[in-house]
Amino acid sequence: QVQLVESGGGLVQPGGSLRLSCAASGSIFSITDMRWYWQAPGNQREMVASINSSGGTRYAESVKGRFTISRDNAKNTVYLQMNNLKPEDTGVYYCNMDVWDLLMGRGYWGQGTQVTVSS
Repeated sequence: QVQLVESGGGLVQPGGSLRLSCAASGSIFSITDMRWYWQAPGNQREMVASINSSGGTRYAESVKGRFTISRDNAKNTVYLQMNNLKPEDTGVYYCNMDVWDLLMGRGYWGQGTQVTVSS
C-alpha cells in the first residue's frame, strides 16, 4: 500500500507565494511521473504541472512562468512552487504519482490541500 501526504496549502494574498509538498510512503520500488492537479469548486480536476523521471516538466498555460514543479527522488517527494498567485488560482490542489512496486504500477492521489488567494 502507498500513501501520498500533501502539505503547504493556506491563505495568501494576491501576488504572494506558496510551496506545496507531496510525499509518498509505503511499498515503493520507483516512481515515474508526478503531477499536480487543481480543482476549483464545481469544476473538474485539471492538471497544472507534471514532471517525469528524467526531470522533464510540462505546465498548463495558465501557470507557465509562475509555478515550478520539482522532485526529490530520494525522498519520494514532489513540490510545487507557486509564485505571483492570483485569485483564480484558488482551489484544492492534488498530487498524483505513478508508483511501481516489484510487480506492477498504478496511480495514487494525495488527499488534497486547499489554496486560497484573497486579499
